[in-house]
Amino acid sequence: MEEFGSKEKSEVYSKAVRAGKRTYFFDVKATRSDEMYLTITESKRKYDPQTDAFFYEKHKLFLYKEDFDKFSTGLEEMIHFIRTGDLPKEEETNLNPNEEIGFDNQSEDNINSI
Repeated sequence: MEEFGSKEKSEVYSKAVRAGKRTYFFDVKATRSDEMYLTITESKRKYDPQTDAFFYEKHKLFLYKEDFDKFSTGLEEMIHFIRTGDLPKEEETNLNPNEEIGFDNQSEDNINSI
């Protein structure tokens, strides 16, 4: 039986990056079968006037080794587009991204209204 304190074994390497009002935490972790994956956490300090206290709003993304290439390619394309305004020359896939992640039209409309 695994000890409760074995959580430390799952955390392999961490780095915090402060960027303006946000802090990004990059944490390499390992599963019980020693497969490594990356968690990216965005943390932003906010103030709640109702409780007169500060709190941290966090958003977390889990990125697995088998997705690194496609994720980094997509991220690089988006960063290049933002910096230059140049669209990618060729699309790698014709998949509708909403189908792959299971969004329906109603969900897409809600996202577009944000």
